[in-house]
Amino acid sequence: MNISLDLRMSFCQEPIELPVFNPVAVDLLRLLNDPSMEIDNVVRMINEDQALSVQVLKMSNSPAYAGRTKCETVRDSAMRLGTRQITNLVMAASQASLHTSENTVVDDVMQELWLHSHACALGCWSIAMKSGHQPLADQAYMAGLLHDIGKLYILKAMERISRVKENGIVLERALLLNVFKEMHVEMGCRLMDYWNIPDIYRAIVANHHTEEFDRNDTTLAIVRLVNFNSRDFNLSLNQPMDQTGEILPEAAVLKLDDTYREKLQEVMVTSSCIQ
Repeated sequence: MNISLDLRMSFCQEPIELPVFNPVAVDLLRLLNDPSMEIDNVVRMINEDQALSVQVLKMSNSPAYAGRTKCETVRDSAMRLGTRQITNLVMAASQASLHTSENTVVDDVMQELWLHSHACALGCWSIAMKSGHQPLADQAYMAGLLHDIGKLYILKAMERISRVKENGIVLERALLLNVFKEMHVEMGCRLMDYWNIPDIYRAIVANHHTEEFDRNDTTLAIVRLVNFNSRDFNLSLNQPMDQTGEILPEAAVLKLDDTYREKLQEVMVTSSCIQ
């Protein structure tokens, strides 16, 4: 079922600055390649947002991120994780706080979307490490976290549009999923462009569902593989897809046999412990 032209036009008129990114997280992401970026500056930026700093500290001590010792401050977390990993955690923490709504239908879908995105982030990090691409692990984490960002924008926009009674839109799960299917890649790319997010992540958003993909783009192969498997692990808004028993092309690119799935499922399910 195609969405109506009126609804598509309504999307185009919605402000792109809808709350889908925390400015602190975006600033840190843009600064990652700055050689002068120091850990003290990172900590200062995080601590300027009290709610964000609390969420970062909470997540850094959760089972998926915890080290041998408990972190008592954001600085402790930053020193343990390093600049890239703490930036990943900041983005994840900010995303967790944005996946909420007063509308029960939207809120339920947002919670599922957050679980999927965060599970994919952890899964991508794990696959990068397992497949011998450790230098790409942090990049793969961020790519997994952001690949479906267009869906969050759609949820925020649909909620705003539905408040205008003249639009006659009733928010139902089936409608939301249909709009996701048709527009989440387009809206995700629009977000990436507006916020000037590094090109590597825009490419992930644009190509994580394409029939063919660049087999030289290792990060893209990782995201596609993890995203596909999330369906079978009940960590996706989409229905499971029938696997024929053949190795997925993305797994072949990464030189993984089918034994990777058990560990991947374990890692991704762990993400449900983080709220």
